[in-house]
Amino acid sequence: MKYFIVFFFGVSVSVNAQDLLVEAESFDNHGGWVVDPQFVEQMGSPYLMAHGMGEPVENAGTKVEFNKKGEYHIWVRTVNWAKGDWEAPGRFQLKIDSLVLDKILGLRSGWGWEYVGKTLIDSKSADLELMDLTGFNGRCDAIYFSTSQKEPPSSQNELASWRKAMNKEPEAPSVTKSFDLVVVGGGLAGCAASIAAAEQGLKVALIHDRPLLGGNASSEIRVHTLGIYGNFERILKMIDTEHYPNGSPEAGLDQKKRDENVKGYKNIDLFLNWRAYDAKAENNTVIYVDARQTGTGERIRFDAPYFVDSTGDGWIGFWSGAEFSYGRESVDKYGEEWEEHGELWSPKKADNAVMGSSVLWGSTMTDSVQDFPEVPWAMPVAKMHKEINGEWQWEFSRSDLHQIHDAEEIRDYMLRAIYGSFSNAKQEPENVDRKLEWVSYLVGKRESRRLVGDYIFTFNDAREGRKFPDAVVIETREVDVHYQTVLENEENPDFISEALFYKTPQYYIPYRSLYSRNISNLFMAGRNFSTSHVGLGGPRVMRTTGQMGAAVGFAASLCKKYDVDPRDIYTGYLKEYMALIESQKYLKIPKSKQ
Repeated sequence: MKYFIVFFFGVSVSVNAQDLLVEAESFDNHGGWVVDPQFVEQMGSPYLMAHGMGEPVENAGTKVEFNKKGEYHIWVRTVNWAKGDWEAPGRFQLKIDSLVLDKILGLRSGWGWEYVGKTLIDSKSADLELMDLTGFNGRCDAIYFSTSQKEPPSSQNELASWRKAMNKEPEAPSVTKSFDLVVVGGGLAGCAASIAAAEQGLKVALIHDRPLLGGNASSEIRVHTLGIYGNFERILKMIDTEHYPNGSPEAGLDQKKRDENVKGYKNIDLFLNWRAYDAKAENNTVIYVDARQTGTGERIRFDAPYFVDSTGDGWIGFWSGAEFSYGRESVDKYGEEWEEHGELWSPKKADNAVMGSSVLWGSTMTDSVQDFPEVPWAMPVAKMHKEINGEWQWEFSRSDLHQIHDAEEIRDYMLRAIYGSFSNAKQEPENVDRKLEWVSYLVGKRESRRLVGDYIFTFNDAREGRKFPDAVVIETREVDVHYQTVLENEENPDFISEALFYKTPQYYIPYRSLYSRNISNLFMAGRNFSTSHVGLGGPRVMRTTGQMGAAVGFAASLCKKYDVDPRDIYTGYLKEYMALIESQKYLKIPKSKQ
């Protein structure tokens, strides 16, 4: 059976004589729906989500072309994200031309295909729309039309292969771009690495899966930046934030500054809305990274002599075979002991507990009564908790949930906590005029994979203020390790965290913690740097990770200059490298970039 690709108004569809697959994220008009690419590795694709905070969003729509007229069976890949004995929160319908199909979608337990029914397509083209019914995060991955009654595959492996066949996707991207340095992840660490390398003359690719730079500091997540500037005040002031409250809309002011400053470097090629999905290593050397445009599905292969993993989750290292750690080490491994707090600090036996993820949110007062829908599906999570906004304490981690593999479930748990707690608060007379102003749908992670370098930074390095000949990051911020509260009663929900604080002297992170121990050309900067669980507690904040990024950007320039690997900078060029790092403290930010 012959397949071919049809591109129509930005929508990529694959058609044989009787089949048509429409990827929802490729719709020409997203309306009020948003593209969510956070969980591609778990569920297989970006998807459209109706994030309306309880108010139905504007239809998403596009035009599709059929190879032939006829009666088509229709399936939609979707999920009921809060399954239980209540009406699913994320319900929607499909509209074809002027016909609204009766089937209510968003009811399936677990990602998979819901059968819509069959309808007559009596034209070679049709307008296709997603009609949100609730405003509560209905989600649509793809729509499949077929004259056959055979349901598309549901298992992850079969589905991936089927999608490739439907899209007639070649094994390798057809376009390859070459750079001196490829940076994956556009948080503060990735931005700083790109700027530092670009200023030293390197041609840099910065790949980021969102439309805005900054990661947790972006106006999409709205966490303010903490930490000191170290040697890199000039660079970090171009991309950091003021100390506004977490969740504040003022994040947009710093967003504009950050985006404009990074885009101002002519030798940084910025790939926004591109998500890396694979990396290939040969002989313990990364050869390339493959990335996909989150809307159109276009793919590019990026090759370079050097790569920076600033993905937070350590994806480039993971795909290329880099050593990594996850969870808490036993107290005996590094001697990270704080007797006052017992096992909350380091357990006797290693486990998979990590700091959790947050979803920030806020509400605002209006001058009229504001209704809010009943949310029975949220109440088993929120219970009696009531709140009108969420700060850093809104955090979720559980030993049986992995912060990468189960990230969508964690995000959805936090959405239920938010909507339920706000619903409870709305019962108070002083909140009848209050409405939700903003709820992030992006997971703000604190900890997941940590790649292993030549040196593993620990709590004791911070506690003792240990100095290193290759100290490139300087910090004074206390060690701050979060842990989940235990659900004891209705007033102590399990989505609120606590923190252990340990005041330290000034401490230092060595360059040897910023490149992979076993992948020869891979740097890492950000929360996935080489550290123990407790060691991460202090330097995980964004100005500190930005220092890491700048440090590896400058290191990459010397690697390029001498055609050597990152480890060789420590063993053979440390004096020149440290002089380059030290020289940065005397440089001022140009007025044009302030």
